[in-house]
Amino acid sequence: MIVRRLDDLIGTDRDVEGNDRDQAKGTWRSRRLLLARDKVGFSLHDTVLRAGTSTTMQYSNHIEAVYVIEGAGKLHDHETGDVHELGPGTMYLLNGGEKHTLVIESDLRAVCVFNPPVTGKEVHDENGVYPLLTEDD
Repeated sequence: MIVRRLDDLIGTDRDVEGNDRDQAKGTWRSRRLLLARDKVGFSLHDTVLRAGTSTTMQYSNHIEAVYVIEGAGKLHDHETGDVHELGPGTMYLLNGGEKHTLVIESDLRAVCVFNPPVTGKEVHDENGVYPLLTEDD
């Protein structure tokens, strides 16, 4: 059994600020409740995207489910041109390597699940992609 409290992650290696190469640090903050080293087959994140920011990502190596619990924003799908309103109670799943941009209107808090799990060492590359890392990397 694993029991963790969000407050206990603050300031640890599981508390990660936006580390995108092409964006100012601080567009997002992710507290990683579960990582690959926990060996449960997925990672679980409490993520806050900051108001007034825009972040472009593409998960070619992962599936990500996102459940919004606070805030507001828009999800722009680069492949289809569709724009989806995001707010509490909205879930979206990135299961096809979709390139997307999140435009955040008010601080948006979400619970995110990645499969395969992230290690916590990933950094978005120039295309917004996380590399596929294992605990051995």
